[in-house]
Amino acid sequence: MDKYNFKRPKLDIPKSTFQKVFDGFTLIVFTAGIVHLIAVWGQLPDQVPAHYNAAGEVNRWGSKWELILLPIIAAILAIFMTFLEKHPEWHNYMNLNENNIEFQYKNSVLLLNVIKNECVLLFVFIDYNIVQVALGKAESIGILFLPITLTVMFGSIIFFVVRSIRHK
Repeated sequence: MDKYNFKRPKLDIPKSTFQKVFDGFTLIVFTAGIVHLIAVWGQLPDQVPAHYNAAGEVNRWGSKWELILLPIIAAILAIFMTFLEKHPEWHNYMNLNENNIEFQYKNSVLLLNVIKNECVLLFVFIDYNIVQVALGKAESIGILFLPITLTVMFGSIIFFVVRSIRHK
């Protein structure tokens, strides 16, 4: 199969149970995050944490209206990535051939689903933590936030890339 001239077929890759459950869980957490933000809005000071340094400490304060940006960005990201999940023929592959195309499509769609949900959950967590710091219930996002986030995100990517390479 010539990798430059090959027109990848569009296969119907239905969502696995895991993907449906993960999407549902993320939607529930996302909705709860928005409900929480609405519930505490009146209690928030005008200035809330707007940025954290690598140690998890607040290094910029901004308007509480900036809190609205995180759910908006998360929703746009989720919609876009859900759209891309439906088109695995557009994704990049290293070892695609007639014998493994279905596996590679499923693997790529699952990777995209996991990263999408991790990102949305990350945005919800950050928004929630900003509220906690602004209300004086926490001092920072914590020093472990960055290493844990990077480990989870890159760990997921590495897992699926290795899985793809092993399934030539």
